[in-house]
Amino acid sequence: MAFDFANTSLAKLFAQPGISLLRMAASTSTRAATLDSETLTEMRDAVEHGACEGLAALDIWPELLPGLLSTQPSAMLRSLRECGALAHVLPELDALFGKPQADSKGDLVDLGHHQLAVIDELASQDALLHVRLAGLLYNLGKADSPPEHLPTHYRHIERAVPRIQAVCARFALGAECLDLALLAVAEMERVHKATEMRAGALAVMLGRLGAFAQPQRFAALMQLCAADYRAFPDAGAVYPKARLLDQALQACLSVNAGLSGASEEAVLEARAAAIAKALRSERFAGGS
Repeated sequence: MAFDFANTSLAKLFAQPGISLLRMAASTSTRAATLDSETLTEMRDAVEHGACEGLAALDIWPELLPGLLSTQPSAMLRSLRECGALAHVLPELDALFGKPQADSKGDLVDLGHHQLAVIDELASQDALLHVRLAGLLYNLGKADSPPEHLPTHYRHIERAVPRIQAVCARFALGAECLDLALLAVAEMERVHKATEMRAGALAVMLGRLGAFAQPQRFAALMQLCAADYRAFPDAGAVYPKARLLDQALQACLSVNAGLSGASEEAVLEARAAAIAKALRSERFAGGS
């Protein structure tokens, strides 16, 4: 349904135009509404006349927060993009629109729309705020991949890191969000390839991801990876890599108690053997 802005006068809209249009965009997420064409035109005019210029990041953040925590955050972000405001308040995300990404079948999707699907998937899982935010940030390095390489995004991790750091600093998002977003950008592609790994490599990766020492951080990363997987068209409801890694983790935990005082090499060997046994496949029997 269209949200009724009949009682919203232009005088009120332009009293604080930047804040007003952010609130209008947020209302589309919090009230399951869409903006009518007249309101969008007013918002575009406001943006074109400098409504978003000079807005402080810490004034922007409280206006975005309700939409990001809603059941459909993408509605707010789409409204901001349609009126041109997203390029001012979150230009790193806006730059992803129009950039191609290949799914597991080789079909191309638009990265900007993909990230909106990711955050909606996380919202459907009632994900915590820092997980939702990380879901918007981990692909920021793909915005300016060399055209001749597309849809492959070489060295996007190196480009993403300073952008993620800048967004988190600008909005004072905190260490938990920064840490998870950086973990996702560094490790998500490896997680997506977990079925190609042998037992030893899986054991090493579980340790690197904090599965033993930081289980909540590991669970948040798995939630992100699953959302990225499900955000692609025609993806299944079950994320196979999460199931495999959970099996591998449970196998490692079953032998951890007997490894007190063992060397790092012995721990890794025991975990790899447990994983290979649990997965019951000769393909996982190797150490690398």
